Amino acid sequence: MYPEDRVLVGVMPDPQDFELARDRHWYRVPAKHAPKGIHAEYVAFYFTSKFPEDLRWAIHFYARRTGHEMARRIDLFPDQPNHPRAQERYYKLQLGPLKQKHPPILSLRWRRITFIQTTWERFTAAHEINDLFRNDNVLVEQIYHTLKGMRVYAERAVEVQEGQEKYIIDLLVPCKHGSVMLSTNANRPSKALMLSGDQSQTFEAIRSAIRENGGPLMRTEETSRSRSE
Repeated sequence: MYPEDRVLVGVMPDPQDFELARDRHWYRVPAKHAPKGIHAEYVAFYFTSKFPEDLRWAIHFYARRTGHEMARRIDLFPDQPNHPRAQERYYKLQLGPLKQKHPPILSLRWRRITFIQTTWERFTAAHEINDLFRNDNVLVEQIYHTLKGMRVYAERAVEVQEGQEKYIIDLLVPCKHGSVMLSTNANRPSKALMLSGDQSQTFEAIRSAIRENGGPLMRTEETSRSRSE
């Protein structure tokens, strides 16, 4: 294990797929949605809502990737010949024994992910999902860590939709009356703040936007809100 080893975080959709990874040591990735990180040294698994409450929305297990091959779904599940995706192609990632992540990497908020590509160094140090991301833009990194130091927990690399368009937002701060979106991309939602080179001026604009939206939504408020929905 080296700090620069690659880790691919993928979604574990349901307990049946987890059993395949645990007992038969493989995990499937649809070829048409496969990320560039398919050759990662390790694969980790983000559990969805189909798991018990003490497991969902977190990464509890990972394994070394020992190889991979291309296969049709019908080859992986020959007992399901009539499945609508029976002829679609998948990467079958071969895995070593599953190992448990202590402590698990939690999602501070309910959120969907597809794949996250990170490093072993970040993976072992992470406490929550956003710790796995790294942005090449220095300003984004500075703002994320400054907000976190103020106990304002922004979400990273979030997909949002405005009209018919979808965007990936660098940082999103959930607030009591909405969310503050922060982006370095000129192609961004109309309500997103553009992050520019002047850190002090940019940060003051962020603080003002957070105040205008009622202040940051604290994690205890988010937990109680999600339970009531």
